[in-house]
Parts: sequence; structure tokens; C-alpha cells
Amino acid sequence: MNYCFPPPPVPSLPVAGSDTRFPVRRIFCVGRNYAEHAREMGKDPDRDPPFFFTKPADAVVEDRQTIPYPPLTENFHYEAELVVAIGRAGSDISPEQALDHVWGYAIGNDLTRRDLQLAARESGRPWDWGKAFDRSAVIGPIHPVSAVGHLSTGAIRLTVNDAVRQSADLADLIWSVPEIVSILSQSMEIRPGDLVMTGTPAGVGPLVPGDVCRVTIEGLGDITTTIGPRA
Repeated sequence: MNYCFPPPPVPSLPVAGSDTRFPVRRIFCVGRNYAEHAREMGKDPDRDPPFFFTKPADAVVEDRQTIPYPPLTENFHYEAELVVAIGRAGSDISPEQALDHVWGYAIGNDLTRRDLQLAARESGRPWDWGKAFDRSAVIGPIHPVSAVGHLSTGAIRLTVNDAVRQSADLADLIWSVPEIVSILSQSMEIRPGDLVMTGTPAGVGPLVPGDVCRVTIEGLGDITTTIGPRA
């Protein structure tokens, strides 16, 4: 096939304990999936059904990278998250069968231009400019289910310059991993290479140039991101 210019490379992430890589197709994100975080964002977690937004696949940033402070924001936030990697296609999947479609898990940091997100929310506009910008999806190596099992409990923690900013347990998710996969599959077919960032605990806050942000999830290790000068 002849292209008018070379196609971009396929975004991918390393597979833990292997020299193979996981090709990234799409990145879905679940909004307000921890009760305390929903409350700190001014929402009622007992009434809101799960909702999704997306990030482009090429927004992926691997572990141990330095990223520039992004443009157009004065309120750049971290969000620690468990990431689910899909390895089997399906539609209208039941919660009981959903884990059969999960290939593995990873640690994520859903970087957010909070001022742009909130302005869009108040105007009833999409969140893209606040969530789907360059280098906004920090994701560590994918750990296969065969190595770590399925994660439903375990500590999730984020530090900035070694100070704890977020601390919770995966058991605190409002919508569990099987429920998230099932609900997403009712809207569209999920396919191998899809990633789902499952939501962040309470304690979100700002990052500034020079900060070192570390996310730890029990059973998956940790990932670290350094914030560089403004882009």
C-alpha cells in the first residue's frame, strides 16, 4: 500500500518480565470511580453511573520519563490509577465473563490540565483539552494476568517528592474491573490493545516543574515521572 507519507509507529508498552511489547489501540478512562474523589470534585458518587472519556493512544508515556509541563495550563494535576489491558475482543459482555477479556494490569497516572477540564465541564463541553493532550497518559509495564492474577484489592498510592498525596485501596472502586469492562462493552466492541484507566482516589493535586511523581500499586510495583520545564 502506498501512503502519502509514512504512517506513524504503533504506540506500545513493555510487557513486564519480557522483551515483547503490548500494542496500544485505544485508551478509555473512567471518571469519578472512587467515592471520596467524586466528592472532592463536587459530585455524588451514590447517584452517578460510570462514564468514560478517552485519550489518544499516542499520549502514552512510559515509566521513568521526564515530561515537559504542558502548555495552556496553570493547574496541572496527577491522578494515580489502575490500568486494565484488554486481550480479547467482545461486545455485550456479562460481568461474570468480563475478566476472560483482561490480558493484564498496569500502573497509570492520568495527567490532567485541571483548569481546562473544569472550564469545559462548567460550559457543558467535552473534556478533551483537559485530558487528551500530548504525553498525558503515563503507564507502566503491562503485567500479564498469568503472572499477577486479577486485582480487586491492594494499596494504591501516589507521592510527590516522597510526600504522600493519594492513598487508597483498589477495593474502594465504586465500579469494579468486571463491571467496568462489561459496561464499556455494551457501548462498543472492546478489542485487544485497548486500555482502561479505572479512576483515581481522592487527593488529586498540582504538579510543578522539578516534581518527581511516583505511583505504587500493590502487586505491580511503581512508576515514576519527573516534570520538566514548561513546553
